[in-house]
Amino acid sequence: MSRSSVRRREQLRDFLRTRRARLTPADVGMVAAGRRRTPGLRREEVAALAGVGVSWYTWLEQGRDITVSAEVLDAVARALRLSEAERVHLYALAGLNAPRVRGTRDAAVPPELHDLLEGWAPRPAMLLDRYWNLLALNDTARAVFGLDEQSRNCLVAFFTDERYRRMHVHWAAVAPSVVAAFRADAAQAVGDPGFDRVVAELRAASAEFGTLWERHDVAVHGAAVKAVHPPAVGDLIFDKTALLVADHPDWRLEVYSPRPGTATEDRLRRLSQTLAVSV
Repeated sequence: MSRSSVRRREQLRDFLRTRRARLTPADVGMVAAGRRRTPGLRREEVAALAGVGVSWYTWLEQGRDITVSAEVLDAVARALRLSEAERVHLYALAGLNAPRVRGTRDAAVPPELHDLLEGWAPRPAMLLDRYWNLLALNDTARAVFGLDEQSRNCLVAFFTDERYRRMHVHWAAVAPSVVAAFRADAAQAVGDPGFDRVVAELRAASAEFGTLWERHDVAVHGAAVKAVHPPAVGDLIFDKTALLVADHPDWRLEVYSPRPGTATEDRLRRLSQTLAVSV
């Protein structure tokens, strides 16, 4: 066994022991029986709560080289009342791929993120969820990308909103990579009805999307160059950076910086003045 594996199993032992020690039988709806030398639940009580054998749980807590499954780890996590972060940590110490952190789908965008979007002006910025639904954006993003109050999903707008589509200078060239990135995101949650709804809507509305979707290409999100042409200001070229939101890992913050060597920054400044006057 490698040194890193030994260290990981030692940490698993200590982690499970400390999580068990912080609970009492009353915390989990059990009646305390007999004198207890140490605080917390007994191993056999955790095993009963998780629906696993006492010997198996003992071996797990001892860090022995045993086979574990996601289902059993989840049962242990529930028995020990682990938080989401603790559950992910348990997976890592047990040698399994960490589960995707479950975000709150209908969580409100906190004021701090709204302030961040507004503070990025006069450069565009937007906040998307895992399905590419628009959660929030600043006024510059609305103006330069052709988005309005009816724009609820970036991918749907990309294929079905003629105004949005006309503003994207290289629409046909970037469309395959856009669909490939969405497929890669959807593959992280196969069977998620949220992704299925977006795909079904677009397949019904856009033959172009359907053709690209059937190619099964995948791509990752990363730095990219985005060119748009709002009629009011002319060509704008941005460097796009996508950032995950630590407190909401299903959310993605996209910020756009004027491409050096272009007239984008000056044109954005003039646009900002126009937007300020119109408010």
